[in-house]
Amino acid sequence: MLVFHGVTALQNWPSFESAILHLVTSGVGALLLVGLWTPIAGALTAGFALWHAFSYPGDPWSCIMLATLGAALALLGPGGWSVDARLFGWKRIDIRDRKN
Repeated sequence: MLVFHGVTALQNWPSFESAILHLVTSGVGALLLVGLWTPIAGALTAGFALWHAFSYPGDPWSCIMLATLGAALALLGPGGWSVDARLFGWKRIDIRDRKN
């Protein structure tokens, strides 16, 4: 969704500041798509989506939903088939039983 909106917004020849924002959000969307730097990209997605929801008039609910998904991805981390999992491996937490 981020890549699609960024590319369609860039086709209308926006101002320089708006073009930079759309390029960054498209890049963040591409990072999330391949699963590279997932916590950072998720946090950036949440921040940009909330900023967009409160800065521009219109329906803010799609931006709020996107911010929620970005925050969830930032907290959950990369998936099993992501580039992050291949580069850094999955972190496994083993909880041992307490012996009385």
